[in-house]
Amino acid sequence: MPNITSAIRVYNTLTKQKEPLETIQPGQVGIYLCGPTVYKPAHIGHMVGPVIFDTIKRYLVYSGYQVTWVVNITDVDDKLIAQSRERDIPMSQVATEMTMDYMANLKALGVDQIDHMPKATEHIDEIIRFIGELIDRGFAYASGGDVFFDVARDPGYGKLSNRSADDQQGEGGGAASKKRSPGDFALWKSAKPGEPSWESPWGAGRPGWHIECSAMSRRLLGKTFDIHGGGLDLVFPHHENEVAQSECCHGQPMVKYWLHNGLMRAGTAGKVGGKSDREAGAAEAAETAEAATVDTKISRSKGAGGLVDLIARQGGERLRFFLLRTHYRSTIVFGEAEVAEAGVGLETFWRFIERFQRVTGTSFYELKGATRREAGNFDSAGDALMTEVKQRRDAYLAHMDDDFNTGAAISELFELVRTLNKFCDQHQLEEKGTAQPELVATFVRGASVLRELSAILGLFRAPVATTAGSGREELVEKLMALIIDLRADVRQKKDFATADKIRQSLTACGVTLEDRKGVTLWRAGS
Repeated sequence: MPNITSAIRVYNTLTKQKEPLETIQPGQVGIYLCGPTVYKPAHIGHMVGPVIFDTIKRYLVYSGYQVTWVVNITDVDDKLIAQSRERDIPMSQVATEMTMDYMANLKALGVDQIDHMPKATEHIDEIIRFIGELIDRGFAYASGGDVFFDVARDPGYGKLSNRSADDQQGEGGGAASKKRSPGDFALWKSAKPGEPSWESPWGAGRPGWHIECSAMSRRLLGKTFDIHGGGLDLVFPHHENEVAQSECCHGQPMVKYWLHNGLMRAGTAGKVGGKSDREAGAAEAAETAEAATVDTKISRSKGAGGLVDLIARQGGERLRFFLLRTHYRSTIVFGEAEVAEAGVGLETFWRFIERFQRVTGTSFYELKGATRREAGNFDSAGDALMTEVKQRRDAYLAHMDDDFNTGAAISELFELVRTLNKFCDQHQLEEKGTAQPELVATFVRGASVLRELSAILGLFRAPVATTAGSGREELVEKLMALIIDLRADVRQKKDFATADKIRQSLTACGVTLEDRKGVTLWRAGS
């Protein structure tokens, strides 16, 4: 059994309260996250859950757990069939193209912890077997080539969402006439002419949406597993129906902990690192998330899209940082301005990374940080800097233990960078030939903790990539060196108006100058 060194508590949608994380198998965690229906290119809303749960897995592994994380792909659905007809290509081709798009976007945002990505069409046999078991146990019935779940047979229906079968939005048209009750939902849909289909005991058809997740989660994680995640909009009917299917089939709980992230809406957010980011408590986050509705979420129909272009403009690391800067159960306010503002906060860390290079002559990205919680523990031995670093680390871990509060954890990273910068200033570590080696060594120790904690969030793992070619980069460097030299000349001649105009013009172009003792540095802004 792994050495578990944390006391993590999670907010369980099922019980509406925080509970200690006590896994089914000690030291092991099984996680299932509902993935996309791959019929059109992904939008930024599709990245929320993966980024959050990628971070959750990183933290669980850091805390000593062995984690299996599953994200499904819905590759057969009415929307896919419609796209297939509109584009006059096979449904499988639509699904393959959009799955590749989805995975490329995951990679750009640093989501690389997924263990299994099962596709519905690859698990048809498992789905048919599952439906057959429900029929045998009296919880489902066949009707005219379709199969429906009999909601009236499940006395616990609605316990996850606190909604009833009457709220269920059933299929219209011919399917409605085949049901015993309007709230019954489809497990198997009979094929219409020209639609993709598979043979089954009830005739040619395809699976319903909800049964796919029940079947694939059982196949990969078992009849009962630890954590099921997804957006708040999936609580009803999708997750409610998953619970009904799985628990009626198996006679045991499907999931111990239901974790639901808040939705994303367009609007104006508060300042990065401000009170809304740092101090939003779990109760506030829960209220915010539960107040969100499907009507407010970002979706393709509301104009969200162009994720590839958004990544090209903003960068994957900036988008990841943006998604993690609030508690995962809070509503995320999305807009280009909000993402750019998050980038301003990110610049604090990038500037420190450059400073670390100047002080030590080595890359921050090559610095070794602890990869396990216990390994990162240390005794500050009365050293002032390391005492404060330890306080920041302890606070960071406490926030992450408290329902994975990444927003509050990030605020501790800001404080840690301020502490390290202050130490660097106080001891003039950037001054050539004057910095004491033991002070630089202490500075490196403190920076290694920043490396450790930021890696948990999937941040600062590698230098930020640039889309420019090496020849273009070299030209830009030469041009900026020329402009900086010209500005230095006019300043030496006390022509401060021209010097200020140069700085202001560069700022308008998104270039920031930073005057230091004997040198001026520059960086492209957000």
